[in-house]
Amino acid sequence: MTPQPITVETTVAAPVATVWDAYTTPEDVMQWNTPSDDWHTPAATVDLREGGAFSSRMEAKDGSMGFDFAGTYTNVVKHKRIEYDFGDRHGVVDFTPEDRGVRVTVTFDAEAENPVDQQRAGWQAILDNFKRHVER
Repeated sequence: MTPQPITVETTVAAPVATVWDAYTTPEDVMQWNTPSDDWHTPAATVDLREGGAFSSRMEAKDGSMGFDFAGTYTNVVKHKRIEYDFGDRHGVVDFTPEDRGVRVTVTFDAEAENPVDQQRAGWQAILDNFKRHVER
């Protein structure tokens, strides 16, 4: 069965170059890549090119759990689109300049272990943190 795609999005009030850099720079990723205040990302790597790898270590601050979100970039169009595979799933991030800033749209294949609504909420929370980080 093909995984169901999930889409989350936000509009960031900043120039596209600023938004792109915050999304693709490991130091920035470590600051925004968390769904809630009790999680953090202590490590991140980004090799932003087709065939390049990325990885983010996400951990509960109390040390109770953690996981690596990792994969390979399959298409990179600077300031416009990032496509990547992670495991047997695929993700796409689009950066669309608008009057109010940049609309960031993330579409990804759902996984089978958790409900779709829970996955959408978690990814949306991370994207909301990204918006707050860039607009600070």
